[in-house]
Amino acid sequence: MSNSRGEDIGNRFWLWSHEEGAQNAGWGLPRPTRITPTEAAHYMGIPNVIMVVYGGKPQPPFDQHALAMSSLKRVVWSIVGDSSSKRNDEATDLGEVLRLAARFPNIAGAMMDDFFHEPDAEGRVARWSVADLAGFRERLRAGPRPLDLWVVLYAHQLNLPVGDHLRQCDIATLWTWKAADLANLEASFTHFEAVSFGVRKVLGCYMWDYGTRQPMPLDLFQHQYRLGVQWLRQGRIEGMIFLASCLCDLELESVEWLRGEIAKRS
Repeated sequence: MSNSRGEDIGNRFWLWSHEEGAQNAGWGLPRPTRITPTEAAHYMGIPNVIMVVYGGKPQPPFDQHALAMSSLKRVVWSIVGDSSSKRNDEATDLGEVLRLAARFPNIAGAMMDDFFHEPDAEGRVARWSVADLAGFRERLRAGPRPLDLWVVLYAHQLNLPVGDHLRQCDIATLWTWKAADLANLEASFTHFEAVSFGVRKVLGCYMWDYGTRQPMPLDLFQHQYRLGVQWLRQGRIEGMIFLASCLCDLELESVEWLRGEIAKRS
């Protein structure tokens, strides 16, 4: 695990990103948003971006998006997009991400979003198998340079049999879907550490309460942020992700508070 205690915490922050306007419908946001991932990252002062396909968009080739993000320090691209990106249930975007990595040196990894689910009729709990993940990781390591394989795990999925899948990944990210459950974050994180033993860890932080489609309560957001910074300094995690870019032009209380905290560190 990288030692985050001896370096600037802000360099370990990531902004989860989608195409501009991707979440304008269905999440109860106060008004439409039009900010791009790169604009949002610079507005927030966050140097790294995780770019995730949402609702099947964008579709390959991704060059124009990657070119716009050339000013950022590190970029992780999804190879499995959100649950509504059904094309990634049949084929990943791994080949496209490897092609991009040969052109853009700031591409650092591959993300699998909304990856786990309740057991289906055949007992499967993931969109792709353990063997598939082993193959993905092998290809990522054999590319233009070694890239990390990232995966999303929600706190409410911690009791699923996900250990074998996680062990094929380089980085596991923990997310708490409903803001009210952040009161149990310390217990969830301890469980997460046990489930993902030996895997590098990153804390995911929502800036909107998607679980209830309401604003994120500032006190709960601050609680999560402060625990994350503490765990970074202790070396228990190696990064924090803030979701999402398409909230950053809405003047939300959580977004503007975070922006102020990041500015204090610069």
